[in-house]
Formats: sequence, structure tokens, C-alpha cells
Amino acid sequence: MEFNKKHIISLLIILIIGLGVISIASAYTGTGFSHNIPFSKYHDLSNSEILNKYEDTDCHIERYGVCTQVVDGDTIYLDSGEKVRFVGVNTPERGVEGYIASKNFVQKFCLNKKIGLDVDDSKHSDKYGRTLAVVIVDGKNLNEMLLKEGLAEVMYIPPSEFYPFNWAGDSTHIPNSHTTYSNTQTDSDSGSGDSGSYIGNSNSGKFHKNTCKWGQKTAEHNRVYFNSRNDAISQGYQPCKVCNP
Repeated sequence: MEFNKKHIISLLIILIIGLGVISIASAYTGTGFSHNIPFSKYHDLSNSEILNKYEDTDCHIERYGVCTQVVDGDTIYLDSGEKVRFVGVNTPERGVEGYIASKNFVQKFCLNKKIGLDVDDSKHSDKYGRTLAVVIVDGKNLNEMLLKEGLAEVMYIPPSEFYPFNWAGDSTHIPNSHTTYSNTQTDSDSGSGDSGSYIGNSNSGKFHKNTCKWGQKTAEHNRVYFNSRNDAISQGYQPCKVCNP
């Protein structure tokens, strides 16, 4: 059987389509997190209208950079060539529902703009070489905004200077694998000083006996309560060298 030019072209087209289908079917979906927030939700809102909903962050800007590219809702490039991964949060991957809305939200505040970084002092970068940081725009914590808008889920991977459950809102998705962290933070939010045997400081990554003076000096918004020493250690916290919990 002889193949003419038309047959060859037809076979190539079929092959390309087949490879495309396989690629889509096997596309990386990360944790599988998705949301159904339409990408048009923020189209008619100004940046200031959104930012005004949030309090100024207590994170500290360590350096600035201009965002030149937004990869997705949790990863950006700076003009220095540095690749930054938003610490403590995870947004939908390419091809997953919600990807465009989360990416567009970050573009709205970051693309071609000067942004600030508070780099994670406990773990500066991930295994891919991306800088782990809180991204700060106009004094607001963009990581926190993504969570409270429902555009991201919590992704807490100790050791970390930051405890993203402090940023969670009613719309935030908490993965089942982190349920214990969520419950711990709920106790913290109650404001009860005796809600656990140990007080953790989400800013320093240390934990203390609830009678320790340094534990008592921990700002309320940075407090995390634990019922056992093992619970604190399993979540990446280090024991205070003063009270030796």
C-alpha cells in the first residue's frame, strides 16, 4: 500500500491530537485543589476596594522586587530572575478549575509592580530553588488575601516561620491531612490562655510551657496552643531553651 502526501499529513494530525489528549489526561494537578470562583469576580473592582478589606500585615519587608511574570496563583518571577513561591498557600494548577481566577488575582496586584518580600527565615527556599516568602502589596499580606478570598488552600509545611492557619478565613479550604493544625488554631483563636498545656509562637517557631514568661509574652495573633509536647514537635516547633518544655 502506497502512502501519498495527504495520508502522511493525516496520520501526523491524528498523532498530534492523540499526544495532546494523553498530555491533558496526565496533566499535573498538584494536590487537586480547585475552586469555582469566576475569574470575572474582581474585574470591576479596583485594587484599593479589595485591599481596604484587609488590615496591614505585621510581616516585615526584607527586600523589594518588580514582578515580571505570574506563573500561577502562588508563583511569580521578579526582575532579578528570582522565582518566588508564596509560602503557606497553594492555588489550582494549570488546567484545574480556578487556575485562571487565582492567577488573575495575583496579576492584578503584582504584574509589572514593585512588591515586597518577607522571606521565610526557617526555610528560605524549596527543593525547586524557589524563594519561600510572604508577598506584600501596599502593606497587605497577599498570601493571606488569597486564602481569605477562597482562591487558595492552606499548605503548611514545617519548619516555617509562618503559620498560615492564622491567615485562614471562612472561605479557606483546609486539607484533611492538616486537620490537627486547624483544630489547634481554633483553640488559639478562642483567646483562652489555658486552652493548651503549651504555647507556640508561630513567628519564632518556638513553643513554651504555659507558665513560661516568654510564652506569655507571645502576641495573641501569633499564639498556637498544644495539648502535648509531641504535638508541638510534630508540627515543627522547637522547645524554648528557658523553660525546657
